[in-house]
Amino acid sequence: MTKKCIAVYPGTFDPITLGHEDIVRRAANLFDEVIVAVAGSTSKQTLFSLEERVALATAGFNRPNVKVMGFDGLLMQFVQEQSGQMVIRGLRAASDFEYEFQLAGMNRKLYPKLETLFLTPSEQYMFVSSSLVREVAKLGGDVHQFVSQNVENAIKKKLG
Repeated sequence: MTKKCIAVYPGTFDPITLGHEDIVRRAANLFDEVIVAVAGSTSKQTLFSLEERVALATAGFNRPNVKVMGFDGLLMQFVQEQSGQMVIRGLRAASDFEYEFQLAGMNRKLYPKLETLFLTPSEQYMFVSSSLVREVAKLGGDVHQFVSQNVENAIKKKLG
């Protein structure tokens, strides 16, 4: 019996964007299972609650090897609990690399069996971030090209 290779893709996903969805679809082609790990952030003021973010992310995937789970606490504990061997991180630009490199090093120190794989989104999503989507939406801009329809509807409902 071979061991399943489980990858965990963590983030706040506030909200999940088409760029995030692109990374998950591509990772799902590489791994037996991909867990989208929605963080209950303690340091960020989120637009959506953890439960809302999990629901929005879950609605975006119809693949048997992708599941969405919320978590609180240390990512490495969550990865171990899920028997994960890999953490997926998205890199949009060189400016992301330094922070992500430090994070990967810290994660490896905490959980030496863990590997981090960096994936870049497709070129049409290279500039898309959740924070930019929230900002555009709060200022009344159109975000349909950056998020799925259900996420766009949730943002409109949330912002009134």
